[in-house]
Amino acid sequence: MGRYVVRRLLQMIPVFIGATLLIFLMVNVMGDPVAGLCGDRECDPATAAQLRKEFGLDKPVWQQYLTYMGNVFTGDFGTAFNGQPVTELMGTAFPVTIRLTIIAILFEIVVGIVLGVVTGLRRGRPVDTGVLLLTLVVISVPTFVTGLLLQLLLGVKWGWIDPAVSSEAPFDELIVPGLVLASVSLAYVTRLTRTSIAENRRSDYVRTAIAKGLPRHRVITRHLLRNSLIPVVTFIGTDIGALMGGAIVTERIFNIHGVGYQLYQGILRQNTQTVVGFVTVLVLVFLVANLVVDLLYAVLDPRIRYA
Repeated sequence: MGRYVVRRLLQMIPVFIGATLLIFLMVNVMGDPVAGLCGDRECDPATAAQLRKEFGLDKPVWQQYLTYMGNVFTGDFGTAFNGQPVTELMGTAFPVTIRLTIIAILFEIVVGIVLGVVTGLRRGRPVDTGVLLLTLVVISVPTFVTGLLLQLLLGVKWGWIDPAVSSEAPFDELIVPGLVLASVSLAYVTRLTRTSIAENRRSDYVRTAIAKGLPRHRVITRHLLRNSLIPVVTFIGTDIGALMGGAIVTERIFNIHGVGYQLYQGILRQNTQTVVGFVTVLVLVFLVANLVVDLLYAVLDPRIRYA
């Protein structure tokens, strides 16, 4: 196991470099960031040249990337165009989005897996048909429609929640935004769990466990569920980074100043340092989440061992 982890960590290095290089190149072709600094008016040549020199934009792109990566390994993600270090923006944005993501993941794990197990064990029955139709509706409706509808009904019309989340963004205020963020993924987890349960239910090891006279709950939890959760864990693990990076719409609807909000502001103002810095951290989240998922395979299925 230890050798496998070391090998995977070494494999993450070129992936991280390649992903950050691609992001850096894509962000630098969005437009001229100096034009965004000057607002609607065009910068005079002297001011534009001074700003490009101050932020290192007068150097070739490859040299900018090398300088940026060298600073990243020392913990310096650069300075936003408003003069605030990007690490300070991260310090305020990431805790909020992490809390939002935790709530969304809990909805996926608890609600999605439970509904998937129930429908998988009752395949073809009315409860199975009803849940399948419900998940299809959830997948078909865009997230911004779901978010605005819940905000209008629960926040404005019925007054059960605040329409906008406060600046502190505690867990209790993030429950509804977390549900909105997790809605589509929750539906996929439900359908994926249902399919996996229904397929593995006909396996030989399940029939053998039943023939041995094991209790029904033990057959489901110890044999059927553990093997059926492998594709579900894969989806949830890769979904962690997607939720954190894809929270732009949800955070805009509920006025949450998290990672999505900062990315939106950075793209809108062409603030390359902010965008590249935040996305760099999200790449690390993706890589670590994938490593954890691979290690969980051996926990769920004893037949999987890493040399």
